[in-house]
Amino acid sequence: MRVVILGSGRGSNAEAILQARDAGRLGRAEVVRIFSDQPGAGILALGPRFGVPAEFLDAAPFRTKLDGEGERRYIETIDACRPDLIVLAGFMRVLKPPFLAHFAGRVINLHPSLLPSFPGLDGIGQAFRRGVRITGCTVHHVTAEVDGGPIIDQAAVRIEPGDTLEAVAAKVHSAEHALLPAVIARLSEAR
Repeated sequence: MRVVILGSGRGSNAEAILQARDAGRLGRAEVVRIFSDQPGAGILALGPRFGVPAEFLDAAPFRTKLDGEGERRYIETIDACRPDLIVLAGFMRVLKPPFLAHFAGRVINLHPSLLPSFPGLDGIGQAFRRGVRITGCTVHHVTAEVDGGPIIDQAAVRIEPGDTLEAVAAKVHSAEHALLPAVIARLSEAR
């Protein structure tokens, strides 16, 4: 299963995927390319470390969505990689119907809450401020509804009395780093 990873930030979830690959825990999945919409993103440094081509891919003209010329550029460039699965690992742009239709059923996202609770930005902060006792992370198929696609799997994290927002974030990120590679491995074996 050929996997393309899209990310906008430091790349901790992409790193977890690549570490799982190196440890033999990614099933039949092969990460073939990493793209970032941010030229200085830390995720791009993972390419040389793990032997995977990684490059900045301009998403202009919009800052928060993939649309217009940027969307066409992403579709053409990713399509050339022949992906079986596109993993959004901290990719901070809304995907529009043309992209989703072109890669129908092949795009998954990792979200830092137990969806359908706390969709959108700052899922961890939303859960913390709301005072819930259980939060976590979700891997789901991507649809036009932001964080509304069918859920593939989830991992729960308990918020203990006295936990700070930073402590909860660390717990959720740890759960993400286990869940996402496990889901990719299962999807690769189901093909």
